[in-house]
Order: sequence, then structure tokens, then C-alpha cells
Amino acid sequence: MDYDYNTSRKKLVLPEYGRHIQKMVDHAKAIKDREERNKAAKTIISIMGNMNPHLRDISDFKHKLWDHLALMSDFELDIDSPYEMPARETLISKPKQIPYMSDKIRYLHYGRIMQQMIDAAVEMEDGSDKERLTMLIANHMKKSYLTWNRNQVTDEIIFHDIRQLSGGKIIIPENMKLSETKDILAKSKKKRPPKKK
Repeated sequence: MDYDYNTSRKKLVLPEYGRHIQKMVDHAKAIKDREERNKAAKTIISIMGNMNPHLRDISDFKHKLWDHLALMSDFELDIDSPYEMPARETLISKPKQIPYMSDKIRYLHYGRIMQQMIDAAVEMEDGSDKERLTMLIANHMKKSYLTWNRNQVTDEIIFHDIRQLSGGKIIIPENMKLSETKDILAKSKKKRPPKKK
């Protein structure tokens, strides 16, 4: 007795539509009469659309379905599509690789965004806004430091790191006091979900 297992079947081009839709597409390719082929293609598109009703509001939804039909037919379905048949290369080609930022981060535990915030603070005019931003940056840096290191960290270490990261351009006011370590750690404990028993 022969069993029809998925492992022995031809691999599906778009598995999200299932094997039955693929069989319909294969059948449509075999139809000799062009008018009948067009009717079959429209029926298949309708069924494909019914399988994903939540996507109907997306612009170009129908266009996507016709592109998928072309892909599932291996671009061999000769029909009168309401859209221009996509080129095989555009649908099969791999996406371009996203370039990875190669510039070094001096202190990894603060991250790239913190460096960008410090750069923005450097550009600001001296005054109360710059002091407030510096205070926010410093408190966030202290929180990040404690998240990754769990050691006690003094305000002086954070101020030193700000001076380093700003190239000495941010002057820390003498009276600046950061949040207490115990308060930062207590807040982060509250945010964690309770452990499941």
C-alpha cells in the first residue's frame, strides 16, 4: 500500500496557502482554453483572498494575490491578469543585506542611543534645559550600569563616563545628585513579572 506523506510530496512554493490551492494552480496551468484558464485563476484568487480576510484592508492586497498566483504557477500560467506579471527575479531575489554599524561603542553597557543623546546634549546651549537633559542621561546611565553590572556604582563614575563620552564638552554641575542605587534597583524589581511556580 502506498501512503501519500508530505515528506514525499513536492515542496510547496507558498506553504501558507496549502497543498489544495497549489493543486488548483497546477490544474489551471493544464487547462487548454484561455477563457476557462482565466475563470479558474479568478476563482483561485477569490479563494486565496477568503483565506486571509484580515488582510483585505491592506493596499494592493489583490495585487499581492496575483503576484502569489504567478509565483505558485512558476510564472507559467498564461492568463489575462489585471496587473502586470512580475518578473521572476523581483519575487525570488534575496533582499539586500542591511549594513551593520561598524563604529565602536566605547561603553557597551550604555548602548549606542545613550551616545547619541550625549551628542545631542553637547550641541545644546548652556542653561536649565541642558542641565535637565544631562540629569536624565546620567540617571539612565546609572540604571543601565546597574542592569548590566549589579555592582554599586558611584555618581562620580557616571559623571566621569559622561565627560569621556562627550569628549569633555559636558560640564557636570557641582550640585548634581543622581537617584540612589537602592531606588533604581527597587523600581527595576517592581517591573519584573512574578516568577511562575
